Amino acid sequence: MNKEEIIALLNQLQEGELDRDQAAERLWSAGVEHLGFATIDTVRTKRTGIPEVIYAERKTPQQVAAIALRMHEQNIPVLATRAAPDVFAAVSEKIPMARYYEEARIIMYQPEPPVPSEQYIAVVSAGTSDQPVTEEAALTAEFLGNRVERIYDVGVAGIHRLFNRLELIQNAMVIIVVAGMEGALASVVGGLVDRPVIAVPSSAGYGANFGGVTALLAMLNSCASGVSVVNIDNGFGAACQAHLIVKSIVDRH
Repeated sequence: MNKEEIIALLNQLQEGELDRDQAAERLWSAGVEHLGFATIDTVRTKRTGIPEVIYAERKTPQQVAAIALRMHEQNIPVLATRAAPDVFAAVSEKIPMARYYEEARIIMYQPEPPVPSEQYIAVVSAGTSDQPVTEEAALTAEFLGNRVERIYDVGVAGIHRLFNRLELIQNAMVIIVVAGMEGALASVVGGLVDRPVIAVPSSAGYGANFGGVTALLAMLNSCASGVSVVNIDNGFGAACQAHLIVKSIVDRH
């Protein structure tokens, strides 16, 4: 509930249009939408700065579509991650203007997209094989209202490629680095910048990469200062962390 809705509720209580139990029920249920199989947090943006987001994997297409529609009806911008094409087909029946980004497996609909900030988040990937995770991070950051600069395929196997884009990376407010294999790129970038670096271990790599575990451990053991690490393939989580860092700086000014 916003301030105006709370005042209206109190006025209804005072004028006898509602009894105390009815008013208490409305206050208790405020901020949630019950669908039986899901409970939508409708006030998450006000509380955390990031809206409710649908994790589509392991949900049925019909469940995702129902959640997305109810969010849309509540004027909550819709973002669904890890969404397969059949999930998008179900959502687009309910929200025809929703868009699907196949590589990132993201469904997105914003009736009024936010105006990007002047400052930007740099999203850096070691290789093209990391791009599904990198695009999940980039698109999520843009959905949250950030300007994003993409610097792709600049891994340590050809490190001169990174140096060609270094000024763009160094001028970012926050840097997200996605790397598989041995995950070395995050440490290299961390040693070249004075900005927060969020490392995302990718599951890209041969057997001893262990589905991203090798990159995860390498990033957790980075000797570069200022490097934080999110879970394997979690481009979404990295984007949310980067957004909140940018938001805290911008709000302070």
